[in-house]
Amino acid sequence: MSLKSNRPPRRQPQRTCVVCHTTSDKRALVRIVRLAAGGVQVDERGKLPGRGAYLCQQASCWQTALHTPVLQHALNTQLSESERSQLEEYARRFVVNDSTPVENTRQRQR
Repeated sequence: MSLKSNRPPRRQPQRTCVVCHTTSDKRALVRIVRLAAGGVQVDERGKLPGRGAYLCQQASCWQTALHTPVLQHALNTQLSESERSQLEEYARRFVVNDSTPVENTRQRQR
């Protein structure tokens, strides 16, 4: 008797990037969380309590999120300069070539 069942693979939770509105598996996106005690930080494990927003791993989405009110609106808070610089430091890992300016080239879907 086989111990493996014929069940289909488990469905992965889907989340949407707050900038480009691309839907993907939860693990493929980066969660930014507003903590209940105050402050905003990257939640790499996706388990911290608090209001969360997801960003895909495109540099253009991070640039837009950090330089427009999109992320602040999604988290319902204002980013301090230290929080913004912390998130910008984290976002540098998504920039392929530092000498090229990152621009948001995606067209907004209406």
